[in-house]
Amino acid sequence: MNIDNEKYDVIIVGTGPGGGTTAKELSIKGKKVLILEWGPDKPVRGTLGQFIAQLMIPGRSLLLEYRNMLGMVRGITNGGSSQFYYGSCFPVPHEMLKRYGIDVTAEEEEAFGEIPVAELKDEMITPMAERIMTSAGELGYDWNPLKKFMYQDRWKSGTPFGYYGDPHGVRWTSRMSVEEALSAGAVLISRAKVKEVIIEGNKAVGVVYKRRGRNHKVFAREIVLAAGGIGSPVILRKTGLKKVGYNFFYDPLVTVCGRVKDVDKRIDEIPMTAGCRFPEEGIVMTDMAIPAVLDKVFTAQVFRFHRLFESKKTIRIMIKIRDDLGGRLTDSGGIRKMLTKNDRDKINTGFQRAEKILKNAGARGIFRTWYLAAHPGGTVKLGEFVDSDLIVMEYENLYVCDCSVIPEPWGLPPTMTIICLAKRLAKYLISKDKIK
Repeated sequence: MNIDNEKYDVIIVGTGPGGGTTAKELSIKGKKVLILEWGPDKPVRGTLGQFIAQLMIPGRSLLLEYRNMLGMVRGITNGGSSQFYYGSCFPVPHEMLKRYGIDVTAEEEEAFGEIPVAELKDEMITPMAERIMTSAGELGYDWNPLKKFMYQDRWKSGTPFGYYGDPHGVRWTSRMSVEEALSAGAVLISRAKVKEVIIEGNKAVGVVYKRRGRNHKVFAREIVLAAGGIGSPVILRKTGLKKVGYNFFYDPLVTVCGRVKDVDKRIDEIPMTAGCRFPEEGIVMTDMAIPAVLDKVFTAQVFRFHRLFESKKTIRIMIKIRDDLGGRLTDSGGIRKMLTKNDRDKINTGFQRAEKILKNAGARGIFRTWYLAAHPGGTVKLGEFVDSDLIVMEYENLYVCDCSVIPEPWGLPPTMTIICLAKRLAKYLISKDKIK
């Protein structure tokens, strides 16, 4: 086993919004930061091959719950899942966080000042998205444009959205924060899979990671796990905290599709342009354009083979729900979680609404696709395993900052929330160092 004699102020595991933001905030304050990323750090090409390699490898980035026939995806690359997300910015759940002693109001204001977040310009709303929004409005739904993490001045009509990764930098991703951290002096080691945290007494002092078939040790005064709702609990279990990774959420979704005759889907469709939330029910619905290849996969998945070549005429709505807590992770990071009757009822309610909207929009041949999931969280819950400063209660100098700490089911994309938590954590680490 190799031992890295270099000692850092902070080791950050993961480059998603939690890890990338924490690394940036600490590095620009002069802290010596090492970032470890399981995935590659290759230039973003936006190709199908890169998309498959970093998001769709079974057992690695694509986790299957066979009993539900549900697939859960996570990006394993510099930038994490933000490399492939659709850039939608949903509100921070301030009331929930305040119940656990966390106020990120100031951090949210900072983030909005640094990251471009706005509803899309009129010229970016395509006829297909407009058709769904108009139809939903006619039926009485509060269907409105969504805020997006996008540099809209970089957008050009006719340029693909970047479903497979965005080489044009139109969509904000956590990789941009990592690049800022590197410019400020941070060090990034890619293809480094962290296996466990090194504990001396009850203090975290370093990590063991595997790279190119060899184990390495590296040390720091503080360790931040930001490996995601699956990665962080797996590392903690191997470190000795066996009770994490149970009773979690993973935001299941389906899409509902129909065929229209008078509108062609454009190459520059932006998914999740507009939508409608039902907070009390735990349901969110949005338009959902996807590229032709994924459209064929989703269509074949439910045996609608006669619809395989109708992608340009397919109009689609996504239904995402706030699922009940339950299930467990395996020690290797597999997911074991059944959808409850309540979960299925929510999805069916969403389907019925989407079907009405699509019919009113002139769509025919309507069907729903099978289950997907995203945003796994609640695996290292606030108040149970980490305190209000995101410190792991069992150990000193060890923190978790990703979706795993969200303590209650939520059902919405968590990017802005995690950015705010990361900013708050960075402030805490800086103030702690000053007190020392």
